[in-house]
Amino acid sequence: MAAATTRPFEILGLQQVAIGGSDKARLQALWGVLLGIPTSGTFRSERENVDEDILQLGKGVHAVEIDLMQPIDPEAKPRVNDPALNHLGLWVSDLAAAVQWLGSQGVRFTPGGIRKGAAGHDVCFIHPKGNEASPLGGEGVLIELVQAPPEVIAALSK
Repeated sequence: MAAATTRPFEILGLQQVAIGGSDKARLQALWGVLLGIPTSGTFRSERENVDEDILQLGKGVHAVEIDLMQPIDPEAKPRVNDPALNHLGLWVSDLAAAVQWLGSQGVRFTPGGIRKGAAGHDVCFIHPKGNEASPLGGEGVLIELVQAPPEVIAALSK
């Protein structure tokens, strides 16, 4: 694959798994209480229609977030609980370069561009479906690209 040799960024690892439900307390009962994964924070955004608990699995640069999400308004979009496995987050070495390059390769992004995510890192989302203008999407999976901080880049880059 010729394009792979010119890729100006590296996918470093899994940053998060986001799970949605109609009631995050039920998610918290399983993930936080029964499985014992500690909560490290919360995030609420009217614009993104999300109220979430952020759990942390592991420590340091190898930690992975488990985001437990419920919609603020169950009738509004986006519906963070549909599908229940809402999205996967991937650490990226250079988010701006990734977005520019992937866009030039026909990847479709969700509206909103690069912005601050719940954990404070710059993020951008690959749309679950391609369209005529940008035919490549996540084939039904929403994918979050997350700018890795320097310590993650140093620990996880090749």
